[in-house]
Amino acid sequence: MINTVRGPVDPADLGVTLAHEHVFVLTADSQQQWGLHTQEWDEEARVAQAVEKLQELVASGVRTIVDPTVDGLGRNIPRILRINEQVPDLNILVATGVYTYTDVPNFFAHRGPAVLPDLPEPMVELFVKDIEQGIQGTDVKAAFLKCAIDHHGLTSGVERVLRACAKTQLQTGVPLMVHTHPGSKTGLEVQRVLAEEGVSPTNVLLAHSGDTTDADHLQQLAEAGFLLGMDRFGIDLEMDHAARVGIVVELCRRGFASSMVLAQDAACYLDWIQPDLMQMLPDWNYLHVQNDVVPSLLQAGVTQEQVDQMLVANPRRFFGG
Repeated sequence: MINTVRGPVDPADLGVTLAHEHVFVLTADSQQQWGLHTQEWDEEARVAQAVEKLQELVASGVRTIVDPTVDGLGRNIPRILRINEQVPDLNILVATGVYTYTDVPNFFAHRGPAVLPDLPEPMVELFVKDIEQGIQGTDVKAAFLKCAIDHHGLTSGVERVLRACAKTQLQTGVPLMVHTHPGSKTGLEVQRVLAEEGVSPTNVLLAHSGDTTDADHLQQLAEAGFLLGMDRFGIDLEMDHAARVGIVVELCRRGFASSMVLAQDAACYLDWIQPDLMQMLPDWNYLHVQNDVVPSLLQAGVTQEQVDQMLVANPRRFFGG
């Protein structure tokens, strides 16, 4: 069984799955300080908007979204639970972990091994609790772990979080999603560290792998056993739609449809971007994969069976163990 916001479900019930989407991405402290003053955050309005957008997503045929919102991205599980209760036909898988490109959050800066090397890592205990008991005082249990390594590389803080996630993965068996920067080939650093910790690549999803057209690099990671997140469709800035579709087509041609999942990394609302600038990304929304990406893949020669692998079979296998 796989833990979702509304309780455990059988892997067969995941259906069409978008493997990397957010409901909200918030800078929690800044939002509390400034959000109301900019009139960008109205709790009731944002919740109602999220319900509407997720209902549209269900109507498109999507059954499950994987939401990797953790510490550093404004995770608020009581709010997500409230939203999901109004969209009961949608499975939402939520995560535990820490999202940082450089240092650990100040909360962890002077705890555990940062104080004395022999002290246990407090992140592991907290992650395990989220997975086995529930998050933020709710009965909602995390279905997976999430951390990040970007172009900054393997800083001491990033490594500490990655190793804490690895230890938790081994203890609980839940899979791990790692935000990566394929242009810097940070997936290779992930591979090295996780090998030292004893985590199998088959339990790891390398998010944002679709941010490169380097098929040889992605093939190397797929052959090692990693699942590749082709998950930023609609963010057509450094890579346009044709390039993002093209790398998926090429990997399918090479026989790696079983090594990819699809998504947009979209959100109902995120406070990282000035709202009026979102007009620069008109396709960055929950429906882009269904409405535009899948037709483009099929037109380029990807088979329906391969599409079903990426949207149904691969997420089911990965999250269902």
